[in-house]
Amino acid sequence: MILVIGGARSGKSSYAEKRIKELQTNSNDVVYIATAIPFDGDMNERIKRHQDDRRIDWHTVERYKQFNQLKMEEEFIQSKFVILDCITVMITNLMFDSYTDVDFETMNNEQINKLEVDIEHEVNELIDVCDQHGKTLIIVSNEVGYGLVPSYRLGRIFRDIAGRINQKIALRAEEVILVTAGLPLRIK
Repeated sequence: MILVIGGARSGKSSYAEKRIKELQTNSNDVVYIATAIPFDGDMNERIKRHQDDRRIDWHTVERYKQFNQLKMEEEFIQSKFVILDCITVMITNLMFDSYTDVDFETMNNEQINKLEVDIEHEVNELIDVCDQHGKTLIIVSNEVGYGLVPSYRLGRIFRDIAGRINQKIALRAEEVILVTAGLPLRIK
């Protein structure tokens, strides 16, 4: 497993896709897991840009949870490589998916801890299903620790959960690549 991490617009997705192209031997042995949900015009444009950059012979799966179901999908079974882009979007989706009726500003620590455990479960399910089926997995994520402390509680909850999830992924990864200004730096 390889973690590719960097700031917004750092070139991390492009690096991850380039890395897959270098590793792959067959043009149709990649499953690309896209975690974004098109909820507005800006996100639609961002998704379109990613789709245009992606190879058309890669199998795209739009999913941000229930990764255990991948083992029943023919594209996953036939693939050698899986790329997930990106964990932080996945975390955002899971936060709002699981807690539609909760006010994050008044959420208690027990609820926050349960949310993080649920998110970690989804991440581990992805890593485990890929590991069990011999897939090379590249995970793309945003480095969330370089910015200012968010002024609102939802932002702080997200930043803390994403930061800890990134750390746990990095511990399990064989390689961790930090991308800054389009330049990769291997840190593990």
